[in-house]
Amino acid sequence: MKNKKLILASSIGIVVVIGAVVAALVLTSALAPSTRGNAAANGAIVIAWNKELLHIVQTPGTQPATVHPTRSYAILHAAIYDAVVSITRDAPAYLYSVTAPSGARADAAAAAAGHDVLVALYPKWKAALDQQLAGELATIPNGAGKQQGSQVGQAVAAHLLAIRATDGSAATLQPFVPGNQPGNYLLTPPKFAAPVFTNWGNVTPFVLNNAAQFRPAPPPALTSQAYAQALNEVESLGQNTSKARTADQTVIAKFWAGPIWNTWNEIAENAALAHHTNLETTARLFAVLNLSFADSTIAFYDAKYHYQLWRPVTAIREANTIGNPAIAGDPTWTPLAVTALDPAYPSAHGVISGAGAAVLAAFFGNQDQIRLTSDVLPGVVRTFASYNDVATEAGLSRIYAGQHTRIDIEVGSQLGQNVAQFVLPHLGVHAGGTSNS
Repeated sequence: MKNKKLILASSIGIVVVIGAVVAALVLTSALAPSTRGNAAANGAIVIAWNKELLHIVQTPGTQPATVHPTRSYAILHAAIYDAVVSITRDAPAYLYSVTAPSGARADAAAAAAGHDVLVALYPKWKAALDQQLAGELATIPNGAGKQQGSQVGQAVAAHLLAIRATDGSAATLQPFVPGNQPGNYLLTPPKFAAPVFTNWGNVTPFVLNNAAQFRPAPPPALTSQAYAQALNEVESLGQNTSKARTADQTVIAKFWAGPIWNTWNEIAENAALAHHTNLETTARLFAVLNLSFADSTIAFYDAKYHYQLWRPVTAIREANTIGNPAIAGDPTWTPLAVTALDPAYPSAHGVISGAGAAVLAAFFGNQDQIRLTSDVLPGVVRTFASYNDVATEAGLSRIYAGQHTRIDIEVGSQLGQNVAQFVLPHLGVHAGGTSNS
């Protein structure tokens, strides 16, 4: 992408690509009225379906354990976006466009697409989803335009669901066999449970050419000074009884403990509302964001299981096998948070936050007023002056929680940015965040 300005986060090296005229150009497009399909309506319908999916995936026992939720977010918002632009014709479709009558309503199309995707993915929620659709359609004037818009949304949703039905997400998991060399990922305490999503790197990407397209270089050697420095930092700051970690760092570790893709979707909801984006721009924002998250997840699982790097809890406890005198191990070391069930390199928080910050900065500019609550630490509010700052803190939280080294986070952030910058132009967001609408 051309005319990029790089802003470097001081703490962990997260870089967000910002165009010189991002906010002015994108928001002018976002607020401009459209001549087709009521696209000048606000993005409330898009946000409502996003909130409903967030509620669904946060309900225990609803999300299939072997299907990553980012897939659902991506299908939902790809369908909503393609349904809307099938009518407005102001931007390129992500994948599928249908011919729509000139009077078709884009808001009805968005509502129908959101409903049909979620009913297909979560059929037990049909009654609640039917009620939400009925409520949204009741606010749209009756007539041919509403019916035509609904038909567009239904057709797009059915097509995208059919395409993703054979994407490899339902493949049978193969048993994971740990390696026997220092640095190989091993099952982690306290339960030593089997790792998750071992096959997810084989799922067909939504936009990327393949899962390994931006695969990072190998991590530093265990015997290197870089690895020793990174591991020693986690040993000091991430221990459950750490005296080096500050009270605020402990809050940060707990604040960001929930599924990171959910948190960034909530950030995007707040940004869209604050900037009063219209229907089409809101649909594009959430489509770009969640297509980026889905492909970032496929990409980071590809990398995780390609390199199979052990977690800090294993490395610190097994430090005597590394052969690095700069690492002072501790066979009793325990992290602040229970270790996630997959290899360390790269960090999911780093990847998703790198992608999320890049996408939101492309739409609104990096500098923004961001007020954020936590799904897992009620009552705590944190504020930020930029999306870059949000991504930095999200990444650092994994060091404070004893989950990842700085190496995992920095490499992850770059991977997420690479994916987002590849996805953005596919939906009409070009250099500097400009769009076709």
